[in-house]
Amino acid sequence: MTYEFKLTAEFVVTPDVIFESWLSSQGHTAMTGGIAHMSTEIGAVFDAWDGYISGNNIEIEEDRKIIQSWRTSHFTAEDPNSLIEIRLEAIAEGTLLSLKHQNVPDEQTSYEEFGWNAHYFEPMKKRFEWLKMRSSI
Repeated sequence: MTYEFKLTAEFVVTPDVIFESWLSSQGHTAMTGGIAHMSTEIGAVFDAWDGYISGNNIEIEEDRKIIQSWRTSHFTAEDPNSLIEIRLEAIAEGTLLSLKHQNVPDEQTSYEEFGWNAHYFEPMKKRFEWLKMRSSI
């Protein structure tokens, strides 16, 4: 069985900065700390977090939405790919990122409880706060 969940996070940069960072190998690596090979092409295969995550781009709407299939090295051969949908919305303080993660194997609740925040949102906040501070000097 699988389940889905939703998370949100706010960042101090504009949606285009997050969008470009997410789909760039260098940007994704810098914002998470794990080596990534990303692409902006629909259907392109990618990997992130030193190969722990793999998938492909399903839908991309510039600066607004990214939909990707995802699987981690903890998925079994029987587990279907999961699906992430990232929506970026400009807010007064920067960007509201809304994440919907679907088709997650039931036994892998750590993504919702810990993984996304610890391995994506917190490092992203630090990176983007540093970039914003650096650009205002």
